[in-house]
Amino acid sequence: MQVRQATLDDTAAISALFCARVEKWQRLNDRRQVEDVPYASLTLYERWLHGGAWLSVETGAIWLSHLLRGAGVPLVLVDAARLLGYAELYDGSEPAPFEAHEHLNHLLIAAEAPPDAPDTLLQAVLAHAGKTGRLLAAASAYDAGERALYTGCGLAPLLTLQQVSVTAQPGQSFYKATESPEAKSSAIKGWGMVVGRMTSARQLWEALWYSHWDALPAVMARSTQRLHVNAGGHEAFVCYQQRLYDPRSADVYCWSPRALSQQLFFALRDRAYRQGYRTLFLLVTDKTAALIGSDGEAAPHQQTVYYRDLR
Repeated sequence: MQVRQATLDDTAAISALFCARVEKWQRLNDRRQVEDVPYASLTLYERWLHGGAWLSVETGAIWLSHLLRGAGVPLVLVDAARLLGYAELYDGSEPAPFEAHEHLNHLLIAAEAPPDAPDTLLQAVLAHAGKTGRLLAAASAYDAGERALYTGCGLAPLLTLQQVSVTAQPGQSFYKATESPEAKSSAIKGWGMVVGRMTSARQLWEALWYSHWDALPAVMARSTQRLHVNAGGHEAFVCYQQRLYDPRSADVYCWSPRALSQQLFFALRDRAYRQGYRTLFLLVTDKTAALIGSDGEAAPHQQTVYYRDLR
């Protein structure tokens, strides 16, 4: 077995690894009822709804092409002609406690892989992360399988983020917000995510800030706004993404060089209200949740960040 960088020729095999994790393929019928259906009968968008780009070869190729142009590092574990594993890494530079790191977003092993396959791929991941000295990963606090995977790789919990919901409302704060869909990842070097850190600042930037899915009208119908905001000298990039099946609600993602301030928080709510949203969902640290105070209501999602120092 050997580990190498993925190529576009690997797309179908990588997609198969992700598809193998899906127990049932489903969709809503004309009566808005969930029904089990064969994979082949699903549209690209319906496959995407089961877990993102890798759930079909077509969208997987778009995503892998983006990674290979410098967005991330896709690694595959191969043995002769077989692809046995996949890992995805993102270079990151964020304020404490995250610091310079590599973020591990996926680590998949084929069911038929030999027992030493996971360790072989993990050692390659650690070798790559050793260049920056720290490996990070993130998982839902309720996903026991993924938590066990990361702790089994020697990662320890660093912090847990809580999702809160707040109402969008007009405010009296002064801020400037401009459309900013073309910003490069260098714009957030050294910045962290003060809101919405589901994975890492760099991984989410690559996933959210570029319009990868212009050719899929059903994906594009889900409204996404990308803004550069300056609220009383507090600079930030903000992404509002409309929630599935709830067009008046949005998930908020915010990159900034410093922690969330009251001025920026008021600007986020005001701008969202002007865009037609009424409820916002923000994933934040305990410190940020305290700043939001009684305006925020805990939502049923927590995300834990894991780390392993390699220095």
